[in-house]
Amino acid sequence: MSSVLVANLRASTSKQAFSVNGINSMFKQYPRHFSNAMMLRNKAPTGIMFMNMGGPSTIEETHDFLYELFADNDLIPISQKYQPLFAKWISKFRTPKIEKQYKEIGGGSPIRRWSEFQALEVCKILDKTNPETAPHKPYVAFRYAKPLTDSTYKQMLNDGVKRAVAFTQYPQFSYSTTGSSINELWRQVKKLDPERKIKWSAIDRWPTNTGLVNAFVENINKKLEEFPADIRDKVTLIFSAHSLPMDVVNTGDAYPAEVAATVYRIMETMKFKNQYRLCWQSQVGPKPWLGAQTAQIAKFLGPKCDGLIFIPIAFTSDHIETLHEVDLGIIRDSPYGHKFKRCDSLNGNMTFIKGMADLVKEHLNSGVNYSKQLPFDYVLGKSNDPAEIEALFNAKN
Repeated sequence: MSSVLVANLRASTSKQAFSVNGINSMFKQYPRHFSNAMMLRNKAPTGIMFMNMGGPSTIEETHDFLYELFADNDLIPISQKYQPLFAKWISKFRTPKIEKQYKEIGGGSPIRRWSEFQALEVCKILDKTNPETAPHKPYVAFRYAKPLTDSTYKQMLNDGVKRAVAFTQYPQFSYSTTGSSINELWRQVKKLDPERKIKWSAIDRWPTNTGLVNAFVENINKKLEEFPADIRDKVTLIFSAHSLPMDVVNTGDAYPAEVAATVYRIMETMKFKNQYRLCWQSQVGPKPWLGAQTAQIAKFLGPKCDGLIFIPIAFTSDHIETLHEVDLGIIRDSPYGHKFKRCDSLNGNMTFIKGMADLVKEHLNSGVNYSKQLPFDYVLGKSNDPAEIEALFNAKN
C-alpha cells in the first residue's frame, strides 16, 4: 500500500473517527487495496527455504557445528554405527584450532546473516513478480549450525506454510551436500509432519543460472580493474571450489562436472579474455581428494604470474573458506601476496539475488517438483539413510 494511500487513510479515519459509515467509505474508496491486503493476510504463505551447510555464528557454537558435520554419514561416510563416536572425538580435537580461525575472521561465520538477507530479498521480489504464490516467506535451514532443519521446519508449521520450496544454496549438486540436506529434510518430514501439511518441491541445482553467472562476471571485472591496465589481460583467474574425496567423485557424483559448467559459462560470457583454471580447496585428512589444490597452484604460479584472482565459485556468500583459507592462508601468508586478489563473494549482489528470484518464480510456475537428474543422483549416491524422493516431493496434501 503506497505512502500516499496510507496518509489518505489516516486522514480519513481521523476525520470520521472510525465510524461505521467512515469505514464503509474507505472500503468503497480503495476497494482493490483492501481486497489485496485481506487476501494476502488470509492466504497461507509459500515457504522459500534456503538450504546450506551453515557455520557457527559465534565462537561458542563451533564445537556443536563440528560435531554435526562429522556425524553426517552422507558427507563423511565412515560407519553408521561408529559415526557418532568418531564425530565426538574429532570435533573435540579440532574445536580449539577452528575456534581460533573464527576469531581471526571476526568471531564467527557470516553465512547466516547473508543467507537470511538473501532469502528475504528474494521473497520481496517474488511478492511483486509472482503474486499468484504470494505471500512468500523466507526461511534458512542449515545442515550443521543454527538454525537446523528441525527448528526451521517447526517454524514453518507454526506459520501455516502449505507449500514450500527446498532451495539448495549449493548451485552445483553433490550428493554429499545438497543430497545430505534433502536426506535431513526427509527425516524431519517423517518426524514432524507425518500428515504432510507442507507440500514440498526442490530446486536441487542451478550451475548455469543467468543471475549467478552474471554476478560472478560483474565481480570478476571489478576486481580486474584493481590491477594496472598494462597487465590486466595477463591476470590469471583461479576458480576455487570446495574439493571432494575421490571415493565420492568415483561414485559418479555430479559436482565436478557442474562446477566446471559454471566456470565455462562465466568465461564464455567474458569472451575468454583471461587465462583461467578450476582448482579445489579445503582438503582434510590423508585420503585422496579432487585436485589440483588451490594453495599448491598459488604457490607454483606466485613467482611466475603477473597477477592471480581467486574466485569462490561454489560458495554463495563469505564464510571461513573464503575469509580465512583464501584471504589469510593463501594471500596474506604468501610472499607473492601483493600479486594476489580475491574476487568478492556474491553476498548482497543484487544481480545474483534477482537471478535467484527469477529461478524460484520459474520453478513455482513450472509444475516440476525436482530436476530429472535428482533420482539418478540417488541411484549413484551412497547413504545409510537416503530420502525417498518420490514420497518427499510428490506427496498430495
